[in-house]
Order: sequence, then structure tokens, then C-alpha cells
Amino acid sequence: MCEFKDKQDSVASEKTKLTVATVEGGNIIAGQPELSKGTEYFENALEVTTFGKFNYLLILISGVILANVLLETLGISFVLPVSQCDLNLTVYQRGVMSAIGFAGIISSSHLWGFLADTTGRRSIIRPTLLMGFVFTVVSSFSTNFWSLVILRFLNGFCISGGSATIYAYLGEFHTEKNRSRAIMSSAFIFGVGAMIMPGIAWLVINQEWRLPLTFLGLTYKPWRLFMVVCGIPGFLCGLSLFRIPESPKFLLSQGQEEQCLQVLKDIYRFNTGKLKETFPVAHVIEDLDNNTRRHSTDERDKNPITALLKSMWSQTQPLFNREYVMTTVLICSIQFWIFVTSNGMYMWFPDILNSVAEFMNANPSSSAYICNVVYEKHESILKFELARNVSDTMMERCNEKLDISTYQKSLILEFLYAVGFAFFCLAVCGACGIAAPLINQPNIALYMYLILLLCGLGINVLSAATVDLYPTRLRAMAVCISLMMGRLGSVVGANIVGALITNHCEITFISSGVSLILAGLLGFFIPNPAKDRIPIDTRRRSSLVSMTGN
Repeated sequence: MCEFKDKQDSVASEKTKLTVATVEGGNIIAGQPELSKGTEYFENALEVTTFGKFNYLLILISGVILANVLLETLGISFVLPVSQCDLNLTVYQRGVMSAIGFAGIISSSHLWGFLADTTGRRSIIRPTLLMGFVFTVVSSFSTNFWSLVILRFLNGFCISGGSATIYAYLGEFHTEKNRSRAIMSSAFIFGVGAMIMPGIAWLVINQEWRLPLTFLGLTYKPWRLFMVVCGIPGFLCGLSLFRIPESPKFLLSQGQEEQCLQVLKDIYRFNTGKLKETFPVAHVIEDLDNNTRRHSTDERDKNPITALLKSMWSQTQPLFNREYVMTTVLICSIQFWIFVTSNGMYMWFPDILNSVAEFMNANPSSSAYICNVVYEKHESILKFELARNVSDTMMERCNEKLDISTYQKSLILEFLYAVGFAFFCLAVCGACGIAAPLINQPNIALYMYLILLLCGLGINVLSAATVDLYPTRLRAMAVCISLMMGRLGSVVGANIVGALITNHCEITFISSGVSLILAGLLGFFIPNPAKDRIPIDTRRRSSLVSMTGN
């Protein structure tokens, strides 16, 4: 062990020469450290690989992974109105179905965040995407409420592995200059995926075909196929990650310099077309924020479960230290309230749109408050449930198609998600939510509803900021914890909306709007990472001091 330590010290001394440091006015003043030829800090080595084809490919894959999470969790909102004939769900059960995918994500977010920070980003994202698709396919054969609930929960449990970890994974392939731009570019692809979702639903769900599967006791219908289609992007991304390397920054943080260097050389070759041998960096040194605490094997607990829990706590606890506690609480709170409205209200969006479309078709020249339409639809459902034991009545009443305007307005919403980052803020969304139940024209009220749901724009912006606010050793866990709180908001929102919308519709809209305005005000207190960022020269000097053990 001593020989190995001496060897490490000798290698470090060959790479760097530390000049004398002085303290003036509380500031550390140090001369520029001299690096031996071919040795670079990670950030500089990454910059040498350039921004090129590999980065565009990774942004595309990351964006599709984010879109896959949206399709898997929110796609069910298009299924619920048209699966009534097969599943016979009550309003309460539909609320549970709306939230169960998010419950699965919440239950595993902490675990995946810990594993991503300790075993690797790719090693978590890849298998969870593939397992999630398996549960999606199996869930499409569900014949009752409980089997569908369990399988959708397991699907959410798996896709959680990619939903937050991908932010850290993508960010660590990019320099400080390009990191936020890369994450927001993937978020734009996420928006495009969201925009495509209503179109996919329209193409698949409204088809006429039926496939009897007598050996399973069910008829396979378009809504079942739609569930599988929503999972295909995740399956394809899971396969593509067999060809994409592990995060080089994570590898370096684990002391795997050779593997890190090999990844950088591969990126360099892919981006520039030059031979790997021409890559000018021979050794890579960690930046300050990448000095990850590694756990000694001597500290491991004999009980593996206790050891796992201790490790998870040691990875989580720094997020609530004095340095990060306010940032963590702010980000988690804002994510919670954004998800309460953006996902909680969205789960009922196609259903409300379908109700308004049916009302407008039946009463083309009438005006009504959107909440009155919701109340009327609920009363008709209650009357139908009283007569549901009569099969002929049931077949006439339940819908297996969505009105075309449902897809049209959903498409408008998703288009605004993709292009509206510069034009909407949480306060505007909140004001529109408050106005929606007060307008006597259903179509105008629906557009207020659309703008209310645009608060989801803030999710990716906040996640991109989170990547910059925390060091590498905490980054994946920080994003996972914040999104876990967000998904908790989705569960709370979907169930509260389900409980209130049919009897207290106005309160539902107004409370959603007020909560968004408050979340927007909290956003002003998030620290500016650019202000708190350590200059590159200081970062280099501090990195060298830590390497020497001083």
C-alpha cells in the first residue's frame, strides 16, 4: 500500500510544479502552476476535443431520453378517456392512474441518484431504459386496474434512472462554456417530443382495428399500442448507449485517468476526424469541483444493507450542509410547485378538452364557463355509472376515440413548450390559471388553461441551473432529489385535481395559479452560479494544493 501511495505522489509531482502561495487581505495569491508537457486540467482537455458531431449526437440522445420520460408518464392522459370500455375506471382510479408513474419515479429517484454518483451515469441510464420498456410492453396487456397500476409503477421506477441522471451525464461531456447550451438544446428536443405526442396519439388511438387475443382474455386495441409506442424512444436510446462511453469527468473523479483519457481521445477523433494518437494531452488533472470523496474499503459496513444506506446518506447529506441547504430547499420547492400544476393539471387536460369539445359540438352557439362544462360532464358520468350494469347502455356511452380538437389544442400547447422559453414566465402562467374559470367563453378559457400548463417550461431551465450549482460529486444526486420533489408534486397535483376538479373546479384553477406566482417569486432567490464560480486560475491553484495534501 505504501509503495502504491509513493508511486502516486511521484506521478503527481512529475505532472505539476507548485509555486509559493501567499495570503494577502484574506485572499490566496499564488503563481501560475507549471504543468509538464502534455498535462492538462480536465476542462482544458475537454475543450481540446472541440464541439462537434459527438456532442450533437449526445444532445439528440439526451433529448430523446427526456422526451421518453414525458411520453411514458403523460401519455397515459390520452389513454384514460378512451380505455373506459375496457377498464371501467372510476374518477378516483383515474386519479391514481394519472399519478402512479410519478410515484414510481419518486420511489427510486434517491436510489438512482446515489448509484449514478457512485457507479457511473451510463451504467444506470442504459439498463433502466431497457427495463422500463419491458414493463411498458407488459402493461399494454393489462385487463384490470390493479395490474395496470402495478406495471405502470414499475415502469416509473425504472425510467427514473434516466430522467434526472441524463442532465449530469450530458453536462459532463461539455465545457463550462457549452454546458448550459447543451442541456437547453436537449430540452428543446424534449419539447419537440412533447409536441409530437398529440400527433402520435391521433395517429394511433383513433384507428379502427381490433385484435382479439382470446388466450389472454382481451382485445388488443389502439390505445394499448399507443402505450408501447410511447416506450419505443427509451428502448432505442438504451440500445444506443452501448456505443456511447461513460462520462469522462466521472471516470476521472473515480481515479480512472487512463479510461478518461481514452474517452477524450475517442471524442477528439469523432469530432475532428484526426487520429487518436494526435490528441495533444497525455495526462489529465482534476478540476477543483471534481475532487470527489472516495470511500475507503476499510469504512465499509459488514451488513450490505446498512452499508448501502450509509453510503446513500453520505452522498445526500452534503446537499443539506450550510453551503448548499438554501439552494437545495429553493430548487426542490420550486420544482414541487411547478410539477403540481404542469403535470397535475396536464393529466386531466385531454379529458377536459374532450368534454369542452363535446359541449361545443352539442351547443355550437352557447357560451359557458369551463367549470360548468366540467360539472355537466361529471353529472353525465355519474348517471352512466348508475346504468353501467346494462351493457348496451355502456357501449353507447363510453368513448374509444378522442375529439379531433383535443389533439389540435394539445399540439398548440406542446408547440409553445418547444418555442416559448423567451416569452412566458411563471407569473404569467399563474395569472392565466386564475383567469381561466372566470371567463364565460369556453374556447378562450381553454387557451388560458394552455398558458397555465406552460409553467412546465421552468422544469428544464431549473434542472440546467442545478447542474451548474453543484460540484460533480453531488450533481446527479442534486438533480435526482430536486426532480424527486417535483414528481412528488405530480402525485399530489394529479390526486388533488382529481378530487377537486369535479366539485370545486374554480378553486383548482385559482390555487394552481397562485402557487405558480409564489414559485416564480422564489426563483429570484436562487444563487447565480456565474457569480459564485471560482475563476479558472484560482481553481487550478486550489486543485494543485489539494493534490499535494496541503
